[in-house]
Amino acid sequence: MLLVAGLITGIIFGFLLQKSKVLRYDKQLGALIFEDFTIFKFMFSAISVAMVLLYAMHDLGWIHFHIKPTHLVANLLGGLIFGVGWALVGYCPGTSVGAVGEGRMDAFFGILGMLLGAALYAEAYPVFKGTLLSWFSFGKVTVPQLLGVNHWIVVAVMVAIMGVLCLWFEAMGK
Repeated sequence: MLLVAGLITGIIFGFLLQKSKVLRYDKQLGALIFEDFTIFKFMFSAISVAMVLLYAMHDLGWIHFHIKPTHLVANLLGGLIFGVGWALVGYCPGTSVGAVGEGRMDAFFGILGMLLGAALYAEAYPVFKGTLLSWFSFGKVTVPQLLGVNHWIVVAVMVAIMGVLCLWFEAMGK
């Protein structure tokens, strides 16, 4: 049943990616140079919906979170590598898969980069474990735990911030 739910969710998400046109190279490039905020609006909407649904399902006991440790230096370095790859290829890994599904073969470079990056990380993991993954490591902590507040306060604030940003982007005509 979980696999079916994942498949249905993936199909819906892929459909929405395609319909919102965020799989297009020009939208990706526009986001990278802050001229087209379509991708930001899409992702803020997706994050908001997912955050609310996931915490609701967690509170109902339907799902359980498995928090991964926070390694600040490794997360920042990984984000930088991800951003450089996105800028070089013009697709992030997720949109690469969707773009290939639409028939754009140039997006295979994004998939290749994703696979190569994962393989390199797996090979370098033993070295990283004693270095990057130990620098500024905070353990298994969430933002609500860090702030000492109920998770719904953080969810409400984040949804409000992302909603205001989406409205602002719309008002700017981007």
